[in-house]
Amino acid sequence: MSNRRATFFYSFLIAVASLAAGMVLASRLDFTPASFARVINVPETNTASLDGPMDASTFRNIAHDQNPVVVSIRTRTPARLRAGARQGGGGLEEFFQQQQPPGRQQELPDAQGAGSGFIIDKTGFILTNNHVVEGATSINVFLYGMDENEPGLPAKVVGRDQLTDSALIQITEMPSAPLSEATFGDSEQLQPGDWVMAIGNPFGFSNTVTVGVVSAVGRTDSQLQPVPQRDLEMIQTDAAINRGNSGGPLLNIRGEVVGINTAIISDNNTGGNIGIGFAVPIHLVKEILPGLRNGRVIRGVIGVSVSSLPMTMADAKEYGLEKPGALIASVNPGGPADAAGMKPDDVVLEFDGKPVSRSTDLIYLVTRTKPGTAVPVKVFRGGKSLTLEVKIGELDLEADAGTVAVTPREPEPEPNAPVETGVGIMIEPVSPAMSRRLRIPQGRGAAVVAEVSPRSPAAGVIGAGDVILAINGRAVSSVDEVTEGLDKAAVGTLVRVLVWREGAEQVAVFRKR
Repeated sequence: MSNRRATFFYSFLIAVASLAAGMVLASRLDFTPASFARVINVPETNTASLDGPMDASTFRNIAHDQNPVVVSIRTRTPARLRAGARQGGGGLEEFFQQQQPPGRQQELPDAQGAGSGFIIDKTGFILTNNHVVEGATSINVFLYGMDENEPGLPAKVVGRDQLTDSALIQITEMPSAPLSEATFGDSEQLQPGDWVMAIGNPFGFSNTVTVGVVSAVGRTDSQLQPVPQRDLEMIQTDAAINRGNSGGPLLNIRGEVVGINTAIISDNNTGGNIGIGFAVPIHLVKEILPGLRNGRVIRGVIGVSVSSLPMTMADAKEYGLEKPGALIASVNPGGPADAAGMKPDDVVLEFDGKPVSRSTDLIYLVTRTKPGTAVPVKVFRGGKSLTLEVKIGELDLEADAGTVAVTPREPEPEPNAPVETGVGIMIEPVSPAMSRRLRIPQGRGAAVVAEVSPRSPAAGVIGAGDVILAINGRAVSSVDEVTEGLDKAAVGTLVRVLVWREGAEQVAVFRKR
């Protein structure tokens, strides 16, 4: 995923939802009937402090006690029909393509996958990653000690959640022996340096135990490239995680689940560990368990995108604020925020009376608010604070995913030579034909971006085809004014560029260097 597409995807998730990254539901929202608490056992969370002595048997005891909770998962997913045209890459795909006459299709054998999971209920409910079971036509679970040459226990998907990459599955043919259950720890209590253990099925080696520490907490999307995008804060660990560990538990020093292992950063195509792995905090998943059990997780949406670049205290003061907030990058036309009067370049300071100091705060609060609720939102605009009342909508991620489209640029008359702005952005005047084609508001549109240097701080945030309307809140009407506005921005400060993109205003933010 390119930097720009990753940034767009980040924006899209909250654009449609203030979406998604905390991605959690509060129990107070009553999204599912209370009877679900009797249908699935939601493990209690042990919030006691993580302290006490350790000795040579500590990790041995954790492995002994928790291995029976961890399962290996094998899936079968239909292969896509491969077109007759060569796509490269070698291997089986290319072999089949070479055997087919042009234009014909060949269906490849079903793809097999492997992952991990852990039992949370004696009736056979198992938590794993969404990407482990997504699209699978068959799922087989192998309990600790089972012969993996056997078929395993069949299972079905009960509920999936793309945004936390979590899934709830259930064994459909129960074993004769009773199942063990996981216990949950307090993932919000974790700090860098805490000991953790990962158990899973890396490369098919079932119930592999690795030990490390929490390397960091609160890792966000802007820090996780090239980890797949999902808008939430994750636990970073150096406990070895490899392919096949996905969906397995990250355990604290008491053997309690504090995360679901979900992603790694690797320096090659084998998925080998280099000491940088990530887990979804269990408190986020616990809060959506009722929705997973019901087969549907309900989330709020206000129809905005927020800047993923964090606002510092220095940025806030330069903006005229006493503290940082969440900068609105764009507002979806016709969405709840638009109806309430929210605009790009607004800074959200409070949501429903709760302080907002960064984008993930807003994401977390919006997505866990019950759709239909009218919420006061305090924003800062043009040097003044005002309160808007926003009626929360309901997120339909699958439907919204189909609305994303990029209008290709049409050929334009030969322009003047692009002008270098000094920050790696090449711009040129907006022609009348371009103004009509892009439906730029009358009298606006100083310059269009022709090219952005890969070394520019704006790379991945601003792209070719963006039309620059304003810089740091000041409207610009010519190429010279754009260049002047960028020159005036001090090194190290945030630069807010209001652009016209895909038929709407959006704020692109980067830090000048």
